Amino acid sequence: MPGPRHGIPTEAASAILCSGLTKDYGQGRGLFDLDLDLSPGEVFGFIGPNGAGKTTTIRLLMDLIRPTRGRADVLGMDTHVDSIAIKRRVGYLPGELPQFPGARARHVLDLLSGLRGGVDPARIRSLAARLELDLNRRYSDLSHGNKQKVGLIQAFMHSPEVLILDEPTMGLDPLMQREFWRLVKEAVGGGASVLLSSHVLNEVELGCNRIGLIRQGHLVRIGSLDELRTTRVHRVQATLDRPAAAGLLAGLPGVSDVELQGNKVSCAVQGSVGPLLGRLLEHSVVELDSRELSLEEVFLHEFEPIA
Repeated sequence: MPGPRHGIPTEAASAILCSGLTKDYGQGRGLFDLDLDLSPGEVFGFIGPNGAGKTTTIRLLMDLIRPTRGRADVLGMDTHVDSIAIKRRVGYLPGELPQFPGARARHVLDLLSGLRGGVDPARIRSLAARLELDLNRRYSDLSHGNKQKVGLIQAFMHSPEVLILDEPTMGLDPLMQREFWRLVKEAVGGGASVLLSSHVLNEVELGCNRIGLIRQGHLVRIGSLDELRTTRVHRVQATLDRPAAAGLLAGLPGVSDVELQGNKVSCAVQGSVGPLLGRLLEHSVVELDSRELSLEEVFLHEFEPIA
């Protein structure tokens, strides 16, 4: 594969760096003032509702659209000025794959390999075997999941320094999702950085170092799962020895999403659980369970009010 052109840095402090990155489509649609610093070797997950700005961010990084203002760098290179050099060193999976009428999967990958200056055919065969893809089938005849495998192979086949993946596990069965994350782990072990968007929240929870919650074009929260839980929101469930009164938990600080069903009480509590426990212990508690919110619950807690 051709090396970077003269003057392009081979190492950078940040794999991806966005400063005030904005794409304004009007009427409040787009991406606004994104500041993001992705470290080398990091796996970063974008989550948010449809239309939140995830794909717009990815297309800006790949120079498929141009920003209204702000800038983005990948591997220390400007995404517009050094667009071609960046594409040589990045593995990109779009949210919507192009069509290749009449071509077999093998020929599609050969074509894309040629555009990259050549990729070891053994690497392509190895990835196809791991993802259980028949390279002799016509691309147009493949299911969505198998087309996704073609997209993943072309993203990983040249051992890129950065992977930018839009909904990479969409259409994959659970076994193939697991194999995808093995590929990510291997890539990161070799020094690559990964930015991906996903709606598979349990995967993001297990596979990403940091997570960004994006809504209405704004990055509203960012951090590790533990950092996203710094609000200390717990789900508390209690079983009492008698039916709970309608106003049992009324007025308690930090308590929300109260559900009362007979003698069972469920609620979310942010901050200290002391007042809640004090109220519950005024009754005979048969059973009590408390746990921190999962990423999916954090996500819903963050976005459900604006849905």
